[in-house]
Amino acid sequence: MRSRVGVVVAAVVLVVLLVLIARSAGGLGGALDVLLGDPQQDAQEAPAGSAVAALDRLPVKGKAPKTGYSREQFGQAWQDVDANGCDTRDDVLARDLTDVVYSRADPCQVSSGVLVDPYTPKQIRFQRGPRSAEVQIDHLVALSDAWQTGAQQWPADKREHFANDPLNLLAVDGPLNSAKGDGDAATWLPPNKDFRCQYVARQIAVKAKYGAWVTQAEHDAMAGVLSTCPHQALPRDDGGVGPQPAATSAPADAATTAPYASCSAAKAAGAAPLHSDDPGWNPRLDRDGDGVACA
Repeated sequence: MRSRVGVVVAAVVLVVLLVLIARSAGGLGGALDVLLGDPQQDAQEAPAGSAVAALDRLPVKGKAPKTGYSREQFGQAWQDVDANGCDTRDDVLARDLTDVVYSRADPCQVSSGVLVDPYTPKQIRFQRGPRSAEVQIDHLVALSDAWQTGAQQWPADKREHFANDPLNLLAVDGPLNSAKGDGDAATWLPPNKDFRCQYVARQIAVKAKYGAWVTQAEHDAMAGVLSTCPHQALPRDDGGVGPQPAATSAPADAATTAPYASCSAAKAAGAAPLHSDDPGWNPRLDRDGDGVACA
């Protein structure tokens, strides 16, 4: 009996030794991993288009000094970098608000609308005028943060495009945006937890697009958020802005033709030159203010 027990024990020991040897060689061990299950195989590589994968590719460094930073380093506020005839602030308001009404005098200018704030979320009625600041346009990656994570070395035109890139802009609750300041994901996240995955995904997309880096604390905070949504995709970089639709306050005879976004568009439609009372008139194309555009 003792001899049989010894044989069994010896056989078990031999099998274990063979498995360990095979595992180290990558042969039988690999097959056993498939059959028995290897904990390391449970962690799937993030999809190529995911925020997790993009975050893993971002450089991790400490912040550069803030020395030399000013808003002016990023150009004049709210340029028309996409050449659609409207400034970026109105582009983003038009994209993010509903029930939009445009100014009668300027078909690009958003006069009013309704914002479902992604940060809270609450409904805010925007009205241009004394209460305009109740809705602000947030740079998801703050300009100051960008300055300290690579933008000091960018040419001026790249910084200007960064400051006006719709990918990095969002209409939000004004007081909350002011409270955020120049905080990154390590120091500030939206109170609305349901929006945090989208929020950090857009920050990652912006930093990847422009070659900015993240700090270790920022990286860890982003990774913590994405651990709750590992398949969160990066946002589409189409900006979501383009030629403005016809103003809802426009006269009836002009309601069927949207304001032309550019003189090229007006000429392509056979509408040039444009006069101030023509359908499709866009005062932003009248650079000299004489009532005639695209002559």
